[in-house]
Amino acid sequence: MMNYFPSKTSLLWLSCLCLSALLAAQTGGYKRGSVVRMHMGDCMLSHHGFISTVGGGGVQAQESCPEYTLVSKDAVFVIVGKSSTQLIPLTETLEFRFHKNELDVRVDDAKREIKFAIKEMMMRQDWERRQRHIEEQMRRSEDHSLDMSRN
Repeated sequence: MMNYFPSKTSLLWLSCLCLSALLAAQTGGYKRGSVVRMHMGDCMLSHHGFISTVGGGGVQAQESCPEYTLVSKDAVFVIVGKSSTQLIPLTETLEFRFHKNELDVRVDDAKREIKFAIKEMMMRQDWERRQRHIEEQMRRSEDHSLDMSRN
């Protein structure tokens, strides 16, 4: 009679393989992307915290934080820094990964990561379609204003 149950050694190897795959999925490998746009905007509310928002500790001056558009192979992210000092060079190719609902970014193989809040995320195809639409609207607006100036 044949034994259809795997040996203890096989089970051990299988469990090690599954554990390593699970750890790799949790830590996430780095992806590459480029920063194509930056502007300064209001810092996200989550940075200031719930207590400081509701606590009524006086009116604080609103800090400006950098907001970046990061384009990767498959997706486009709008990310917001937690302070005005989180600056990334434009057109810089960088590495990023997801970690606890944030995007952790490394620039120039730096050892330390910079954490950004994700404001918006979309598929790259949708973003490119939106960009073409905006460009067409701007072109039509320019053509219309040129026609009006000629009349």
